[in-house]
Amino acid sequence: MGDSEHRPLLDEDAGPLVRPYTVSNGRTAPTAKLDLLSLVRATGQLRPSQLEAEHAEALILCREPISVAEVSAHLRLPAMVIKVLLSDLVDCGAVTAHAPDPAVDPTDRTVLEALLNGLQRRL
Repeated sequence: MGDSEHRPLLDEDAGPLVRPYTVSNGRTAPTAKLDLLSLVRATGQLRPSQLEAEHAEALILCREPISVAEVSAHLRLPAMVIKVLLSDLVDCGAVTAHAPDPAVDPTDRTVLEALLNGLQRRL
């Protein structure tokens, strides 16, 4: 199954053709505690072909540790929608999630620059 089968439908001018609330089945709250800097990684217990398209695309991105913010950027979906999708994957054992070190200040300029650099490398 190719990666292109899991990409959201896009219109050059309008953006995603599938509304975020549709992707998350109308849910607005994740069951797992995730923030933008949480790192998620696939466990190998499920294959992307066993999941719905958006979940599969997120799982593919999680082959290596990746932040919630990076997944959001890659899938071009709001962070809250990504948190719901990743939470589903945590709940079914497809990914693990680790909160950032509590000593890390998410407003620290060096943390934000590192996140931005990571996003730019992956895009």
